[in-house]
Amino acid sequence: MQLKRLVAFHKVIADPTRLRILVLLAKEPLHGQALAGKLGLTPPTITHHISKLREIGLIYERRVKNTIYIHLDPIAFRRDVEAVLQLVFPDEQKEVYMTEEKEQLSVLRNFFTSDGKLKQLPGKQKKRLIVLEHLIRTLQVGKKYTEKEINEHLQSFHEDYATIRRELVIHHFFYRENGIYELNPPEMWRSRSGI
Repeated sequence: MQLKRLVAFHKVIADPTRLRILVLLAKEPLHGQALAGKLGLTPPTITHHISKLREIGLIYERRVKNTIYIHLDPIAFRRDVEAVLQLVFPDEQKEVYMTEEKEQLSVLRNFFTSDGKLKQLPGKQKKRLIVLEHLIRTLQVGKKYTEKEINEHLQSFHEDYATIRRELVIHHFFYRENGIYELNPPEMWRSRSGI
């Protein structure tokens, strides 16, 4: 990560109001009016702080009917925090990533057959997310897929494609609207290490 981006990240979160907003959003998505009420601030002030957090990619928004809910992106937040650790302690971070990679390979060996079929979804969420990410690795971010296309793709791994499809939406791998599926950017996928 560029040093300039790290500095921008720390400048933006080095504000007590923005830190309070992040704490609230870590608990649940909220709309601007709710944030203003909880923090005792005016809606324009909240809009200003939200725009700063949006600029560095720590939040994203979803419209539900006429209300826009603001969500914290925990993966983006962790990524930026970990980037500082990588910069200051590069050797320690290499060891962490090597350990994670070995763990991922072990999970994939345990839950997939030699011909690439999924035996079953893991019960533990951390392992489940590793498996789900593996299932979509050949799909393209930005491309829109019909439900039928997603079903056919997932059915090539396991017969219970409906459950897997639902899990992919629940864990933010996919955004679904009117039967059309689109992969979210990897930054939005739930962090395997943050479970």
